[in-house]
Amino acid sequence: MSTDAEQHQQAGGPDEAAEEWRRWHEGRVLAIAAPYGPLALTGTHWLSDYPEGRIPAVPGQWREDGDAVVLTATAEDGIVVDGKPLTGEVRLGADSGPADDARVALGDRRLAVIRREGLWAVRDFDPDAPARHAFSTVDATPYDPAWVVPGTFRPYPEERDVRVANADGAERGLGLGGELAFTVAGEEHTLQVTVEEDGSLWAVFADATSGNGSYRFRFLRPGTPAGDGGLSVDFNRALLPPCAFADHFLCPFPPPGNTLTVPVAAGERNRLDA
Repeated sequence: MSTDAEQHQQAGGPDEAAEEWRRWHEGRVLAIAAPYGPLALTGTHWLSDYPEGRIPAVPGQWREDGDAVVLTATAEDGIVVDGKPLTGEVRLGADSGPADDARVALGDRRLAVIRREGLWAVRDFDPDAPARHAFSTVDATPYDPAWVVPGTFRPYPEERDVRVANADGAERGLGLGGELAFTVAGEEHTLQVTVEEDGSLWAVFADATSGNGSYRFRFLRPGTPAGDGGLSVDFNRALLPPCAFADHFLCPFPPPGNTLTVPVAAGERNRLDA
């Protein structure tokens, strides 16, 4: 099986791979700066913190009711649900899509309902958020083909659930489906990875540059392994987690064993503000 790096060589060489990475990077910056991108998140409000149902700076009354959130509003609240002004109450499930597709709107703001480990919260996305206006770009290392390495996915017999700290200070479960093995500078390294519903892999990792030239941890999404477990691992596409752009995200920290001893001088490093 040929790796992505080999395919790039066959399709036009490292110049084409570098150009593809540049387009990817520019797309990432645009997505981050979008009106309802991660910079627009101004709050994650856990309903358990507001038993009376009143969230500061968010109109309406919000209460948990088993498998749904019940939102009650008057015309004066100015809340719109599914494109229509809400007067009365509506049952809401968790929003599964991007923030701009959230069912609840308040002017230009989007109020997205989420659920984590049985707890309900409302996220407030505001295109006028100060962080969005301050943002300049994402500092990223220029493409280096040396950071595209062959890897092997080794699945666990069954998924393991580990408790890890999250960026908001809480501890939550992280499902791990196996480990990703690869070689850097002549030494084999492994990362524990989550297997997504579509079969693709996701890792939360730190390295020798974390907090010293790059953000304290990053994400890696190497794609879906072949039947024999082989896949290409491209650290040029190491990602800043959402919590690098807003403090209100719940990003998990790297699980035990996912801090590489080598410096990964590749991929996204930090958010830059104007």
